[in-house]
Amino acid sequence: MIRINLLPHRQIKRAERQRQFNLMLVATVVAGAGIVFMGQTFISAEIDTQKGRNSRLDLATVQLDHEIADIKQLKEQIRSVLDRKKVVENLQSDRSQAVALLDELARQLPEGVFLKSIKQQGTEIMLDGVADTNARVATLVRNLGNSEWLESPILIEIKSVTSGNLKQSAFTLKVNQKVKKPAATDVLKGRGKAR
Repeated sequence: MIRINLLPHRQIKRAERQRQFNLMLVATVVAGAGIVFMGQTFISAEIDTQKGRNSRLDLATVQLDHEIADIKQLKEQIRSVLDRKKVVENLQSDRSQAVALLDELARQLPEGVFLKSIKQQGTEIMLDGVADTNARVATLVRNLGNSEWLESPILIEIKSVTSGNLKQSAFTLKVNQKVKKPAATDVLKGRGKAR
């Protein structure tokens, strides 16, 4: 029987397998390192891109905050201008009210009634005067109640006084002035005149 020693053959095959395993191991390590490097590069690029987006968003937010502050300032200025405009419009409408009030009082005053003082506080008007009789004071109260400029007359006090040989009735009367809003057509006419 012939004996063949397979030991070197097995050692050669084992060495070949070891070499292939080492090559595969090196190839796997290189591939793994390449994949890790590419992953790290990709992730760092994405992080840089996101940081760029975040910085643009921060700049846009700062710019919007400035614009919002400017808008708030403009709103305050608009509110201030509108308040001033309202004051001017009120002064414009109130300018003729004193004349109209005195004219209305003169129209509603019956004969034999004389006013000593007129005091106005807001829309409330206090009238002090004298009349020949109590009936004339009642007529004055009735006339003021029917007036288009005055409303809610209240007789506070009436008393008899003697001046010279004449017996008269001194009275104190409170009446409210009607607040008239200018109509839209009046405002438009006023604008048309201003042009």
